[in-house]
Amino acid sequence: MKRRAALALTAALALSACGFQLRGANGSAGLPFKTIYIGVAETSPLGIELRRYIRASGDSSVVTDPKEADAIIEVLNEAKEKSALTLNTQGRIREYSLFYRLRFRVKDNKERELLAPTEIVLKRDISFNESQVIAKEKEEEMLYRDMQSDLVQQILRRLSALKTA
Repeated sequence: MKRRAALALTAALALSACGFQLRGANGSAGLPFKTIYIGVAETSPLGIELRRYIRASGDSSVVTDPKEADAIIEVLNEAKEKSALTLNTQGRIREYSLFYRLRFRVKDNKERELLAPTEIVLKRDISFNESQVIAKEKEEEMLYRDMQSDLVQQILRRLSALKTA
C-alpha cells in the first residue's frame, strides 16, 4: 500500500515538474486572442454555444464591435442537410445521413486573413422507423445538437492553433 502511494506521489511530482497542465472544461488550452467578435446572429444556437465556450476559455472575451476585436470569426455558410442512405425491399427509407456543414474564416480587425475560408462537414447516420416518427425526429434534433457541439470544439481548436502577428 505504501509502495502504491509513493509511486502515485512520484508520478504526480514528475508531471507537475514537466509543466503538464490539464486543459480547461471546454477542451481548449486557451485562445491566442484577448477579444473575439463572432459574426453570427445573437440568437443563433451555434453563436450562443460558441460565445459561451469562448468566455469559459478564461483569457478571451467576446465583443459586440468588430473594430474592437483581435479576431473576427465570419460564418460564410451554415447548412443542415438530410439525405436517404438505405431503402428496404418495399422502397421505403430505412436510414438517413445527417450533415452539418459550416464554412467560416477568421480575420483580424485590419481585414487581414488569419484563417482562410475553411469548411467543416460533420455526418451522422440515423435509422428510421415509420412507427416511431416522433421519437426519430427527437433523435435527429439531438444528433444535430451533438454535431453543433462538435463543430464548436473544432472551431476552438483551430482558433487555438492560430498564431498572432
